Amino acid sequence: MRMSVPSKHYRELCELFASLESTKEADHLFQDLFTPQEIDSLIERWQIIQLLAKGVPQRAIAEKLNISISTITRGSRALQYGSGGFQYFLKKLKKLPR
Repeated sequence: MRMSVPSKHYRELCELFASLESTKEADHLFQDLFTPQEIDSLIERWQIIQLLAKGVPQRAIAEKLNISISTITRGSRALQYGSGGFQYFLKKLKKLPR
């Protein structure tokens, strides 16, 4: 679910991310686009998704990352019922267990 941002602006942001050609470019963009706290939140969310995809129990993830179960549950819902983006990129980046 997206905030009520005009679709043109959302599309432009998607195009911006799609234009990235390297991790170095991504790093430069992220450093300018996000605050350090926002980057930390993105990193945490990606860690949660990867651990959930590997079958790590939510309580173990909470202890490992020192975060609440409710934060992990939100990630779990996105992984199970989201648009499929997490599953796609987990496979693309070979982050799913074999």
